Amino acid sequence: MTSLIDRLTYEDVAKTIDHSLLRPELDDQFISDGCRLAAGYQVASVCCRPADVKRAVELLRRTGVAVGTVIGFPHGGTTTEVKIFEAEQALRDGATELDMVINIGALRSGRDRYVQDEIAALVTLAHAAGAIVKVILENAYLDDEHKVRGCRLAETSGADFVKTSTGFAPTGATHEDIVLMRRTVSPRVQVKAAGGVRTLDGLLAVMELGVTRIGATQTAAMLDEFRARKAAAVTSGPAAAG
Repeated sequence: MTSLIDRLTYEDVAKTIDHSLLRPELDDQFISDGCRLAAGYQVASVCCRPADVKRAVELLRRTGVAVGTVIGFPHGGTTTEVKIFEAEQALRDGATELDMVINIGALRSGRDRYVQDEIAALVTLAHAAGAIVKVILENAYLDDEHKVRGCRLAETSGADFVKTSTGFAPTGATHEDIVLMRRTVSPRVQVKAAGGVRTLDGLLAVMELGVTRIGATQTAAMLDEFRARKAAAVTSGPAAAG
């Protein structure tokens, strides 16, 4: 990964990270500390639980770090109307990124029109408010044909990202899934990896596959290591030797 580290800036790496604050047991202090960490490391966003959006927006105001939240999380099985209500509340509270879980059972059942219409409804609402939508497929429960259909439905519906997982299923992001998803959607649609990217090398590997966002809980460790390895590369480089 050394050559990739040479090519990347700190900002290149930090701005791929959505710092995840989604575990159900997190208390208020953990959420506040997580937002401050995200601001200090200048990541792309904090992805927090819907009830934490207002506090996160206040803590991250004027920091350059976006606030995102989840819709239909983690199972995707709520009705479209409930997902729309969640999205409306999140947008009112100040979220600018929405990570929505598709209706997994509907996709597996071949009810593509339902899946597409639901995504499109969320996208229309979010885009009107200047927010973006990341569509979570939850690949642990899908075969490759489902994943391809899900990606195509997300793109047809105007989504900004397709995302591998919630991080709460039996498996998360795999390299095989990332390659499949990146190949399936056009360059307009970005790919987010979530679930299992916990090291700097893991982050760099998925970036090389075309991922532009990851969900992460090990943000500080990964970015501290990047800074250390970048500094070491500079110290040992040709200029230093000369």
